[in-house]
Amino acid sequence: MIVLDTHALVWWVADAGKLSARAKRAIGAALREGPVTASAISLFEIATAVRRGRLVLGVSGEQWLADLSLLPELHFEPVSAGIAQLAGSFDDAAPGDPADRIIAAVARRASAARRNRRSLNFIFPARAAGPRFRSQKFPPPRRRAAIP
Repeated sequence: MIVLDTHALVWWVADAGKLSARAKRAIGAALREGPVTASAISLFEIATAVRRGRLVLGVSGEQWLADLSLLPELHFEPVSAGIAQLAGSFDDAAPGDPADRIIAAVARRASAARRNRRSLNFIFPARAAGPRFRSQKFPPPRRRAAIP
């Protein structure tokens, strides 16, 4: 199982070429078992980045998010009360950004629910200085086949 961070999600569905070879292989392996997972908080992060001009999409933000939500190889995990509580309980070693903490809580909850299966992978880009979306215009999401 894979839980994608917001940046990894955008880079993956837009085929932006920013994912590492290792991340592509991990996503491809996860896709052979079923859909990859992202937190619903990523929809909020994407909409906010578009509104603030930090993320430029090839279509309207609303259309891009609608297309994203229709991808059969992607599952959005809701931000439940339990996820919110878990995210708030992480110590200071966890990411400070609330959305990143929620994504990490989704990954931890998913990992606990699947203890008897393959270990969880959490695709979370390394910290970078400044916005990571400005350098290119992202096309609409498209259906993705498993990556070899």
